[in-house]
Amino acid sequence: MLEKGLSARSAATVAAGNTAAAMGSGDLAVFATPAMVALMENAAMTAVAGELPEGATTVGSEMNVTHIKPSGLGAEITATAVLAEVEGRKLTFNVGARDAEGLIGEGIHIRYIVDREKFMAKVK
Repeated sequence: MLEKGLSARSAATVAAGNTAAAMGSGDLAVFATPAMVALMENAAMTAVAGELPEGATTVGSEMNVTHIKPSGLGAEITATAVLAEVEGRKLTFNVGARDAEGLIGEGIHIRYIVDREKFMAKVK
């Protein structure tokens, strides 16, 4: 059963492949915003995965975040997602990311519960 408060964490180390320069979102060797968003999404997906019916998964539909501080090569990043609201198939998460020095980003993420087979049948 999906209940408010379910949470999970995902972690990554800033490396050449997840910098803004490598991902094309900027030209500096700092943790890329798209990499931070992906880490937050992974935490949200993981938070509820064990409580979903067989054959179901979640898909991201909306992300509203701020990336407020850069993190350089070698920094350890941890993203956290906490389920804040359940409205039928719609799940709303509070998400945040931190490095050793503190908060680097935060926001709201919305995911929907879908049936894997039905969802993939729509993909052409």
